[in-house]
Amino acid sequence: MNWLEQYKSKVASVEEAVATIKSEDRIFVSGNAATPLLMMHGMAARRDELLHVEVNHVLLLGDDPLSKPGMEAHFRHNSLFVGPADRQAITEGNADAVPVHLSEIPALFTDGVIPLDVAFIHLSPPDDHGFMSLGVECAASKAAAESAKLVVAQVNEKMPRTLGDVFIHVSHVDKIVECSEELLTLKHGSGSSEVEMKIGTHIAGLIEDGSTLQLGIGGIPDAVLSNLDGKENLGVHTEMVSDGVVKAIDKGIITNQKKSLHPGKVIATFVLGTKELYEYVHNNPYFELHPCSYTNNPFIISHNDKMVAINSAIEVDITGQVCADSIGKTIYSGFGGQVDFIRGAAASKQGKPIIALPSTAKNGTVSRIVPQLALGAGVVTTRADVHYVVTEFGVASLHGKNMRQRADALIAVAHPHFHDELIDAARVTFKTHQSHS
Repeated sequence: MNWLEQYKSKVASVEEAVATIKSEDRIFVSGNAATPLLMMHGMAARRDELLHVEVNHVLLLGDDPLSKPGMEAHFRHNSLFVGPADRQAITEGNADAVPVHLSEIPALFTDGVIPLDVAFIHLSPPDDHGFMSLGVECAASKAAAESAKLVVAQVNEKMPRTLGDVFIHVSHVDKIVECSEELLTLKHGSGSSEVEMKIGTHIAGLIEDGSTLQLGIGGIPDAVLSNLDGKENLGVHTEMVSDGVVKAIDKGIITNQKKSLHPGKVIATFVLGTKELYEYVHNNPYFELHPCSYTNNPFIISHNDKMVAINSAIEVDITGQVCADSIGKTIYSGFGGQVDFIRGAAASKQGKPIIALPSTAKNGTVSRIVPQLALGAGVVTTRADVHYVVTEFGVASLHGKNMRQRADALIAVAHPHFHDELIDAARVTFKTHQSHS
């Protein structure tokens, strides 16, 4: 049987595809812009037939029908990165969160730590050889497809065909549901705030010509990119590609020509942004997507000379401990790739691991540089891992500094309104009458 005959023999309705699930199964669903909402709504329609199905995933986008009230006995999320779709369910105790580095998630499936019964993945149509692309999200989806007992593919004619280690052959899936659906998008920012622009300016000052960047999405990454005019031969090795990266490519700031690893290529594990971004990466050999076990492996990252990793935080204490996944004990997101890239950049030749955050929250009433992390807050990045902390007030260089020196550096970049209480806290914490340099 040739691949086209195999393909036709596997085409099924949504109802037939979700009938592969049994009560108490452990399933996987793709995430980010590849969240297979058609399949998820099909699963939700079977709720009365199913009990205690565990749904494993990274960040989900869109309106998730499986975490709605009334679904608790039927589906339970086991979230490897929490987002808006499942945050409330986790807060209410109706779903679970797993603290794990993004680089380690694929091995949870391939090593059987989380055995999978069914994987629901979102693919492009097959090429002339029967290979379908994971499109806008590789991450852990390839490992899930290789590990699950059954693989169900939502094949979307509007999924871009990205290149790299992202291909799954028709022969390796069990059911195929065809669709023509617009992908989930994130609107590109209308501009960075004044605070974010100041942070972006400080970070841009740390970026040398020939550096390779890891950037996310949002006001601070956009502000960094908008402050790079005049920089030369920057490269990208990142977790995520956004519209801002494409703008910097079009301006000639990002060329990838001086990269020490994968020169001439943008390396990422998923793409998230506008429809125009998805069209840009379609069949574009300038971009390579790989599983996050590769893109986020600190050893791999470190092979990029002058690696600059830019990550965010919810709060940082005066010793440099970073909380990035919770607000107090309430889980907000996940570890993601922060530690992967912080450690990879630290091990890179002339690398710079950066934590960037506004100095305050809640309209300036709460300092994000704090004496101690909030009760129940988790440490995502340890104080030994942190090299630079950047706020709108400047750059705190912490690497190799003792505790009192760290406190001084962090207080200097905190909002001035909170200096006195932070200085008082440092005096108590370090048992000294004044903070020393």
